[in-house]
Amino acid sequence: MKVTTVVSTAVRPMRRRHGRLLALEQVRERLVSVAGLVGRPVALADGREVGRIVDVVVRRGTEQYPAVAGLVVRVGRRKAWVHAEVLGSLESTGARMNSARLDVRDFEPRPDEVALVRDVLDHQLVDVDGIQVVRANDLYLARVVDTERLVGVEVGGRSLLRRLAPSWMRRAPVPERLIDWGAIRSFESGGVQLDRARGDLERLRPADVAHLLEELGRAQRQELLAALGDHLAADALEEMEEDERDQLLRETTPERTAAIVAAMEPDEAVETLREIPADQRSTVLRHLPAPVRERLAPLLDLDPDVAGGMMTSTLVRARASESVREVIGRLAALSDHRDDIDGVLVVDERGVLVDDISLFELLMADGDAPVESLVGEPWPVTVSIDASIDEVVDAVLGNRRSSVVVVDDEGRPEGRILTDDVLDHLVTSPRSARRVGRPT
Repeated sequence: MKVTTVVSTAVRPMRRRHGRLLALEQVRERLVSVAGLVGRPVALADGREVGRIVDVVVRRGTEQYPAVAGLVVRVGRRKAWVHAEVLGSLESTGARMNSARLDVRDFEPRPDEVALVRDVLDHQLVDVDGIQVVRANDLYLARVVDTERLVGVEVGGRSLLRRLAPSWMRRAPVPERLIDWGAIRSFESGGVQLDRARGDLERLRPADVAHLLEELGRAQRQELLAALGDHLAADALEEMEEDERDQLLRETTPERTAAIVAAMEPDEAVETLREIPADQRSTVLRHLPAPVRERLAPLLDLDPDVAGGMMTSTLVRARASESVREVIGRLAALSDHRDDIDGVLVVDERGVLVDDISLFELLMADGDAPVESLVGEPWPVTVSIDASIDEVVDAVLGNRRSSVVVVDDEGRPEGRILTDDVLDHLVTSPRSARRVGRPT
């Protein structure tokens, strides 16, 4: 398993931490190190030792702070099970039982249980408050309302050194960098399921999610990707470094890739599909919904260095006779595409472009007025579908518009190229970079 070192919070924005147990002084005063418990004695009420702690098991589920289910204890050559119900106390010096009841069968965790030392310690985790990938160097328990719970994870380097030190130094550790478990999201391969974190993840910015995906190992980032909604996953992939995105897509199933591609804007979807190996691309295309596949397939055949290969095909067309209110109503239904729409295209009965009306102009107009009343100068800036990148740049710079309209030979609009799409192309195209003085 790939182990990622802690990402410094100094370079990542910290999120406010609300309702965390570690903010309570009475909880901080009761912290017990899981790593420090390993090898500690488990004794009966009269003080007789019955074995040594091997692991601490918590219940898997949707609780923010998982409850301790019991201990794995080495008794002779066996690993016995001590249920939480018979634990009188659990302290840094060891555990005391209030009953002599032991399960002496070899321990095997049940599906709803997680062994912290085996499954979480030294594994990758996601801190959604600090927006970072961390390594669990130690874990901390505390008694909360009569129940021992997992409340924190230590990510500081000193905790690793402490685990190598003599046992007396591990008895009452002082955490160096402790993160509240309420901010932590773990993985199927190492603890609590990500399902309960869906809400927290959906509140992250796409750039933050992209950062997490880039830092995680293969198995963990696939689990994170599976926990994301299609639209957030699509936005996050657009923010990733190209080589990291390519690697992630190679590891992702065609079904999941198709769902993410279907949530992308057409131009981003086509760019993503072009980066996928040909055999994988054909499989992904088969899994796309038919309307999406029919919209993207023609765009894939276009040269990426011409206008048709750069454009988004998400357009809002309007007839001159429609009212402004009717058109605004259609815009509201396209809110998911707001980043690719900066105007409404007025077309005649043959679908030929008449005008390109800005959203500001539309929103300021009388709702009952016909769209026809807004037609006039400045007239649309257009390029042909096979126009070169140089022609597109000239059209943008020469007219100072936020976008240009791509039309076919008959003057019918096929797509739109936004200024930021032109800039993206200039930055990534060695041939075009010389136009803006970028070193090649």
